[in-house]
Amino acid sequence: MGLDNYAARSPGDVELTEEDRKAFQDADIELCGGLFSGNDGSFRGKVYANYVLEVTGESLYELWLPPETVHKMYHAMSAYERSPEQEADVMCPTSFEHIGLCKFFKVCSERGLGIVGWY
Repeated sequence: MGLDNYAARSPGDVELTEEDRKAFQDADIELCGGLFSGNDGSFRGKVYANYVLEVTGESLYELWLPPETVHKMYHAMSAYERSPEQEADVMCPTSFEHIGLCKFFKVCSERGLGIVGWY
């Protein structure tokens, strides 16, 4: 089963404002995309789901993660320190990808966005 995640203002509306899209562009986020994700404000969640669950305690497989939850996830991501074992594990996102996830969650947190899971 695949999973794409989209920043959104509500569970039924994944259309971002021009200002939202610009915030994602300005953050220079590089995360894995899927067939329908990977543009500003989205990423291929399946690639990062286990790591995000480990770091934040929240699953990307939720249909809707409200802004309050995303804000908590951002703080958990930004405070998390990767172990040397994680750095060596080819199945674990790289430090670069961890930074990309932090940037994504930060933009969402600052703009009051939640995250929609589509699978």
